[in-house]
Amino acid sequence: MTQGTQYDLLLKNGHTVCPKSGVNGRRDIAIKDGKIAAVAEDIDPSSAVQVVDVNGYLVTPGIIDIHVHVHHTREPEGLSVMADSHSFRSGVTTMVDTGTAGARHFLHFKRTVIDLSKTRIFAFINIVDQGMIGDFEQDPRNMDPELAASIVQAYPDICVGIKTAHYWTREPFDDLHTPWAAVDRALEASKLCGKPLMVDFWPRPERTYPELILEKMQPGDIHTHVFAQQFPVLDESGKPAKYMFEAQKRGIVFDLGHGAGSFWFRLAQPAIEGGFVPASISTDLHVRNVHGVVVDMLTTMNKVLNMGVPLEEVIRMSTINPAQEIGHPELGHLTVGSEADVAVLELKEGEFSFIDCGKAKLKGNQKLECVMTLRAGEIVYDPSGLSMPEWKEAPAAYWQINH
Repeated sequence: MTQGTQYDLLLKNGHTVCPKSGVNGRRDIAIKDGKIAAVAEDIDPSSAVQVVDVNGYLVTPGIIDIHVHVHHTREPEGLSVMADSHSFRSGVTTMVDTGTAGARHFLHFKRTVIDLSKTRIFAFINIVDQGMIGDFEQDPRNMDPELAASIVQAYPDICVGIKTAHYWTREPFDDLHTPWAAVDRALEASKLCGKPLMVDFWPRPERTYPELILEKMQPGDIHTHVFAQQFPVLDESGKPAKYMFEAQKRGIVFDLGHGAGSFWFRLAQPAIEGGFVPASISTDLHVRNVHGVVVDMLTTMNKVLNMGVPLEEVIRMSTINPAQEIGHPELGHLTVGSEADVAVLELKEGEFSFIDCGKAKLKGNQKLECVMTLRAGEIVYDPSGLSMPEWKEAPAAYWQINH
């Protein structure tokens, strides 16, 4: 830092949207030592070592995607993606792996992925000790509540809760293989570790969806994939079912969780128009949808935006809301003292279209694109050179090769 300067970086002239602080207008953002140091309508550019003019762009907290699969170093069928290859280009600075690892393999996940990634990664621990995906997910003997909870308790700064999924409850039932075995054991683990449960679920006549969200799940628990085709979120008249609002009042958190087969406009659009809006947006990103229906977090956010949810609310559903859902309210905002995770986005207007899991199309007129991402104050994504000089004006060091 040169003499007379007090900030490392200044984002100048941007339109800041920070739902936590209520800011939705022009603000300069100054960064020092990886933290937000100042937010004001006009900060002297001479006070910063580097100034980036973000006029015409939105400046938001770093995006938080609370449903991904990124344990790429070990898990069957090549499900997971590499976090750093897909996060920053979409303005995402925090990802939450949802149950790819169970208790048996969490330490491997931590050592080979979490500890080595620039993206901040949290984890929901699968109630199935081997994680996912395999026939072992159907055997309740692999679901040990105390073991799963012990991992969360041992690594509370990384593990944000318990995950259950993929238990199909095929008959015949017995004392061990009951319809609610996975949910009940996951709930037990959640209570033991004191952190929320995330549920991926398929209703059956013997275990209904209303029973799950009105009786089984506890306040603060998260139901992901809410607009998947198997969930009766709409009543016979095509309006949001009353029990969806009742569950929200109980404190059940609904997450979008797009996935390769869990998001349908024919459910989402009527639900949103009827006043039922999920608390958070997430992708369920994995190798089978990254080049298909999901693509990335901004694409998913754009679908919600073009279904009529206001921009500020879409940002809220992708920043401070998910941060609170996973028990990390220090994230997802741009208040002074917070870590400088920042997304710089362009809001384009025009004719666009987006697809759902049934390969049906929604036409829209708005589209968010990421132009720059900062993680802990470091510029980690800047494909157009927003922060860079013209090559003819670059300093001499530009020509030097770093060995």
